[in-house]
Amino acid sequence: MNICGCLVHVTVGAVDAARASIEAMPGTEVHAASDNGRLVVVVEDTETSIASDQIMAMHQIPGVMSVTLNYHHFEDLSQPDACATP
Repeated sequence: MNICGCLVHVTVGAVDAARASIEAMPGTEVHAASDNGRLVVVVEDTETSIASDQIMAMHQIPGVMSVTLNYHHFEDLSQPDACATP
């Protein structure tokens, strides 16, 4: 499991189009938006894409000025949980 929390800063006139483009990407979800063009986006790995590729692709969306990774969590689900009791 790979989960990334990002802050995406978009020019004010392009927020709706950029948000639609981000939400159309696999593994992405916009959780919040401000009036001044900031979007809180969660990106997860999917079977067809990895989160880092989605984050890099967000940089290419017209109107996106910056994408900042603010949170990252990785957990190898194929490994047994060391804290679990048998």
